[in-house]
Amino acid sequence: MMEELSVHRMSRRAWALFVLLSLVWGVPYWLIKVAVAEISVPFLVFARSAVGAAVLFPIALRDSGFTALRGHWIPVVSFALVEMIIPWGLLSHGEVRLNSSTAGLLIAVTPILTVILGKVFGSTEILGPLRRTGLALGFAGVSVLAAPELGGDLGSIAEIVLAAACYAGGSIIAVRWLKNVPVIPMTVACLAIASTCYLLPAFMTWPHSVPSTSVIAAIFGLGIVCTAVAFASFFLLIREAGAERAVLITYVAPAVAVAAGVAMLSEPFNARIALSFVLILCGSRMATGRSAPAVEPKRMTINVLRLHWRNKQTNS
Repeated sequence: MMEELSVHRMSRRAWALFVLLSLVWGVPYWLIKVAVAEISVPFLVFARSAVGAAVLFPIALRDSGFTALRGHWIPVVSFALVEMIIPWGLLSHGEVRLNSSTAGLLIAVTPILTVILGKVFGSTEILGPLRRTGLALGFAGVSVLAAPELGGDLGSIAEIVLAAACYAGGSIIAVRWLKNVPVIPMTVACLAIASTCYLLPAFMTWPHSVPSTSVIAAIFGLGIVCTAVAFASFFLLIREAGAERAVLITYVAPAVAVAAGVAMLSEPFNARIALSFVLILCGSRMATGRSAPAVEPKRMTINVLRLHWRNKQTNS
């Protein structure tokens, strides 16, 4: 009993990391909205990636260097593509038209899309009635959020949802092929690849004048806090509290995103947003709940026959 209780407790350090990450991953949408008002999307993604790579590079050298990435370059490049290069571009471009709070809520469907992609790629985990209901609730929340945009910025909403799908794909790649790869060197390599991909587009859309102080602060905030500090803190939290508790940030960060949009950018908050918020987060929580592992019918039948035979021998 004491062992069970200890499993459900989190240390003060774990709680501090959890609160930090909930804030850190709730404010990127606000910072992106500030930045895209003055600079191009390619320049923003390039700057964010370059700043994050520069901050983490000395730590990567001190950790284990980049030799551990040998033999893993295909999944590393794939991870960079679907976790950074594509979604950061889509997210930033979508926020040119959408509110930051709307983007934060749409990204909250990532756990739901992770479940769906997992089934597509061969997951044998059973989707019971509760998890299926969660999937339906999550997409109902997206529908409520997107309904007013059917005649306008539906394309921007599609960009954010596609970015969420990319994040889901990135998590699958990380779990299946990057488990034993050192985190910091891998992150630096991915950020370097992302910045290289956006270098030419960023050069072609380079700002004609020095951006405002708020935009410069947003760029460094995204690169240092929301990328470098976030990645390091997230994996520290996994070590401290476990992966299952770490992913609970997904359910807290959207609330921070909405609050930041309302408080810092005077974005609207109404009954429709509140309803979509509840539907998406409740749906995500239900859809990602644990299910009993699938049991092969043949093996289950054999086990039942064995048990019946043992009972028969005992009674006789």
